[in-house]
Amino acid sequence: MLLCFFTSPAFAQSSSSKELQAVYPDAHAFYLDLHQHPELSGHETETATKLAARLRSLGYEVTEHVGRTGIVALLKNGTGPTIMLRTELDALPVEEKTGLPYASKVHAHDETGHDVPVMHACGHDLHMASLLGTAEIMARDRNSWHGTLMLIGQPAEETISGAKWMIADGLLSRFPKPDVIVALHVDNLGPAGTVGIVPGTYDANADSLRITIYGKGGHGSAPQTAIDPIVIAARTILALQTIPSREVKPGEMSVVTVGYIHAGNKNNIIPDDAELGLTVRTYKSNVRNQVLAAITRITKAEAAAAGAPREPLIEHYESTDSVYNNPALAQHLKEVLEAGIGKTNVSTVEPITASEDFSYFVEQGIPGFYFSLGGADPAKFAKATASGTSLPSNHSSLFAPDVEPALQTGIVAEVAVLRDLLHTSSDQLRKWTAGTPPQ
Repeated sequence: MLLCFFTSPAFAQSSSSKELQAVYPDAHAFYLDLHQHPELSGHETETATKLAARLRSLGYEVTEHVGRTGIVALLKNGTGPTIMLRTELDALPVEEKTGLPYASKVHAHDETGHDVPVMHACGHDLHMASLLGTAEIMARDRNSWHGTLMLIGQPAEETISGAKWMIADGLLSRFPKPDVIVALHVDNLGPAGTVGIVPGTYDANADSLRITIYGKGGHGSAPQTAIDPIVIAARTILALQTIPSREVKPGEMSVVTVGYIHAGNKNNIIPDDAELGLTVRTYKSNVRNQVLAAITRITKAEAAAAGAPREPLIEHYESTDSVYNNPALAQHLKEVLEAGIGKTNVSTVEPITASEDFSYFVEQGIPGFYFSLGGADPAKFAKATASGTSLPSNHSSLFAPDVEPALQTGIVAEVAVLRDLLHTSSDQLRKWTAGTPPQ
């Protein structure tokens, strides 16, 4: 395979074409392996073992099983700050339909015991491959930095669980507490070869709700003898959509999505109950509280209006706060990235409505820098932009980053950021990042 490497003068400031060329084949091969062998959240045993073995072979001090399947790899290089770079390990229960020759054909059992297809539909395989290439460059050239490099392989990001598991298992007490934490995420919102920076709030608060609506079962031919929970659920679903459109102030971001409804098992039987699964996204804490309260109010009112025998059960079973990028740190590292991959390839972008649990690390009082990595084929991106259409998003069965430019850019960007941060004193980092995120 012919590999195309960056050769611009800007690229040479952060990582030479020669050193990228030396590590890229291994990183790319690792990407292909990971893509073909994805594992579900909390079950990333082989993925973690593979990444741990490769980092150990590069001279990193590796600890496995931190927060179940999580790994921590340390490379100490004299005195200086501790900088953490994090990648995720898990994949999604999605059937891949990309048609790629290395497409996943894996099936596994989910937490409920159901057989499901598995795919790296969120780009975590590319994140891990980027981290591996970065780790190799940093290990080979220790003259350009000093301090402690801390690499994290985090499980269960997709269930917003893994960060909590690792923290609870002593991530910040058993190992050096980082001065700054860094992560990236690939998407199709930008062309491969570019990165996007968001100072301040990067993504959304996320809340997952499970609602059980209770009715009274009966024969489908005699609905007057029953209280139909499916009809109540349908009314509830429609009413919930009035929260963002009629209750939240225009201009404030809020999303209420009902992702599933489970009810009944036969066409002529009215079931006793119906279950809804919701995801709620907001940027601001006051809007978050308003939306969650409205969901409870509307759900209970719809059930009462239908004469339900009991109030619905509303379970708030998982949540995470928005990821906050320290503004001063983000501005500084934007300039670092501009020098590393070219000024025209770095832009300030809008916050996204997706969510993830990197925020749990930031909430431990650690300044964070989380940035976007363009993954779209540049030609397809230009065509989609011109026509006003969208490319397949993360979590789509068709999501497939344009690997070569995206992976190369991920490695170069991470190396540029780490070399800069690990060439800065801890005191200077504290001065840059003074202050706390808004509530």
